[in-house]
Amino acid sequence: MREDEMPFESIDPTTEERLAAFPALDGGGIDAALERARGAFDVWRRVPVAERAERLLALAKLVERGKAAYGLLMTREMGKPLASAVAEAEKCAWVCRYYAEHGPAHLAPERFESTGTHCWVEYHPLGAVLGIMPWNFPFWQAMRSAVPTVLAGNVFLLKHSPNVPQCAVALEGLFSRAGFPEGVFQNVFIEIEDIPRVLDDRTVQAASLTGSVAAGSALAAEAGRRIKTTVLELGGSDPFIVMESADLDRAVATAVDARMWNNGQSCIAAKRMLVQSSIVDEFTARLIDRVSALQVGDPKEPEVEVGPLARRDLRDTVAEQVEATVAAGARVAAGGRVPDRPGWFYEPTVLTDVPDGSPASDDEIFGPVASIFPVADIDEAIERANATEFGLCSAIWTNDPGERARAVRDLQAGGVFINGMSASDPRVPFGGVKRSGYGRELGPHAMREFVNVKTVWVGD
Repeated sequence: MREDEMPFESIDPTTEERLAAFPALDGGGIDAALERARGAFDVWRRVPVAERAERLLALAKLVERGKAAYGLLMTREMGKPLASAVAEAEKCAWVCRYYAEHGPAHLAPERFESTGTHCWVEYHPLGAVLGIMPWNFPFWQAMRSAVPTVLAGNVFLLKHSPNVPQCAVALEGLFSRAGFPEGVFQNVFIEIEDIPRVLDDRTVQAASLTGSVAAGSALAAEAGRRIKTTVLELGGSDPFIVMESADLDRAVATAVDARMWNNGQSCIAAKRMLVQSSIVDEFTARLIDRVSALQVGDPKEPEVEVGPLARRDLRDTVAEQVEATVAAGARVAAGGRVPDRPGWFYEPTVLTDVPDGSPASDDEIFGPVASIFPVADIDEAIERANATEFGLCSAIWTNDPGERARAVRDLQAGGVFINGMSASDPRVPFGGVKRSGYGRELGPHAMREFVNVKTVWVGD
């Protein structure tokens, strides 16, 4: 394969400099990876869970020790601000510690005394799990999927996004240095068309994907034909509701973080801001001031708050979506331009007067673009919040107990955050409904996704 045909390519989105490139595995390489997975699973599934937990603690220490270097690697490969990238590495260490300390209890046998005999359930590993992971959180997404999976006794095959290959290589190296047996965590440079071949292998019993609806639908179809388990975390168009009883200072400050965090490239970003009409003008003015003041530039610089988008095509798509929304009648209140500079930047943007049917209303804009929609009351807020094919997370700012109760009951999402920013946390389950996917990562629920729930019944 020629160098210019290498599909796994690392390009700095700030400078457009090519950093590294890797070839895809050929058929022999894929077969060898699957053979390693088979051998590793036969060994790893027999290792006591307490020993598996010890390997996770060793992994946490390595990640913490190298967080500055790993943060810089993430920043150079996909453009997130360096402080955010270092925090991502720290969160990876946290998820390792959480499952090392609490995961064994989540896997403990569960007894059923009411059966009148000796009966219990044990949780046994399934085999190899294929993890198809995205570029926007290149360490965190892979770790949050792999860590509970391997603690349960499975082995993990990482098919990472083609634009963060150095992160993928670094992750495999971390598991190796932490003492995991060879093959328990493998980075596999496979292309999309090779996924069915991997799923055909009898050792591969499940797959987890974080990505687009199209990618999740395709994987689910392939896995379904083979009767194999999947967990899908797909897109989002998360509502950020602000009612007139809210603390407006905190709501505005959080709205900026919730939308512009990670350069606006997050499935759970606050993409649609639904603000009660009585306060929408004040909220909008404050938001515009804060968004306009954000520092855009080289994400390695400590004062920079918004860096480039991860790829040129992603930046161009955001620009096209904004242009189409404006053409439909929306107003650009801040930003809305591709700056004249190297790199794949897009100005932090605020859109108002957004019409129904436009991209900012109906689609997921994966970049630093906030769209504001006035709503009359809690009824309209919930109706508009649910008027999307997605249902990942949601946030509402209110100090009214009745509005809080309505939000918890009626918002169609996998998570409802009251007076706070949507976020993932190792201690609690994370996932969506509708076209945002199914299954749960993190918390105790993640331990039960890729296991054989085995009933044991002992008669007299």
